[in-house]
Amino acid sequence: MQATKSYTISKQVVLEAYKRVRAKRGCAGVDEETISDFENNLKDNLYKIWNRMSSGSYPPPAVKVVEIPKSDGKVRSLGIPTVSDRIAQMVVKMYLEPKVDPVFHEDSYGYRPNKSEVEALGVTRKRCWEYDWVLH
Repeated sequence: MQATKSYTISKQVVLEAYKRVRAKRGCAGVDEETISDFENNLKDNLYKIWNRMSSGSYPPPAVKVVEIPKSDGKVRSLGIPTVSDRIAQMVVKMYLEPKVDPVFHEDSYGYRPNKSEVEALGVTRKRCWEYDWVLH
């Protein structure tokens, strides 16, 4: 029997990804669709995400660029994905993170679950007292 979808993605995972994105709130992306707008047609919107991702035809939409002022008077650009894209990204995270996180070195702190820059600095400070050398 031949599979009808290219990727096995659970509809329950898409629903859980939506719940996580909703909990973080966030503003509208380039399409100006808010989470409330997305929820007006929730079942169909989640189905579209699931269908496109599981068939391998998910087209990532453009990202809204917002300039954030910095303390030195300059600005930095922040990309804001659409609600649909944030949900799709969360689906990918939920599938990949458990598989790739165990492969990372225990001293890798960037963008890792349950790891923080404060924890990294604490480990660094502790090791500065233990060793007389540093590798960078």
